[in-house]
Amino acid sequence: MSQRDQVTLDRIELLHPLLRDEALKIYQKCCSALTGRATVRFTYTTRSFKEQNLLYAQGRTKPGKVVTKAKAGFSFHNYGLAIDICLIIDGKEASWNDLKDFDYDGLADWMEIVAIFKEFGWEWGGDFKSILDKPHFQKTFGYKVEKLLTIYNAGQLDISGFVKIAA
Repeated sequence: MSQRDQVTLDRIELLHPLLRDEALKIYQKCCSALTGRATVRFTYTTRSFKEQNLLYAQGRTKPGKVVTKAKAGFSFHNYGLAIDICLIIDGKEASWNDLKDFDYDGLADWMEIVAIFKEFGWEWGGDFKSILDKPHFQKTFGYKVEKLLTIYNAGQLDISGFVKIAA
């Protein structure tokens, strides 16, 4: 792996244990695919219920623009089953440009990342019908957030506090 982003590697370790190895493979494949000025960064993986409620308040009861429609317990991030990304340009500038081809290979770098996630069976927020969320990817193993919340509330958690689910 020629490019190594410690922030991303640290955030991979925060994911549900069922996804960590796969997320690392996705990251490595993205690094190999992006050969120009851009690298991928995983900006969010697991998010606590408290963090989720703070984000939900933004643009509603707190200053800023609305950034999520999901209250605590109703985001796949709350269960370590989602990743948000951005591109890092020249090692310093964050970009959410989904059209630019920073490595001049004829493919938008963002869409190269999308294709890699989809290859591993992840859903892309850019395909969602209810909200367009291009930085978002999730792997749900067929679970709905309501079911995950039920499992969480029943205390069916592993030793690290993640919901017990079958892959």
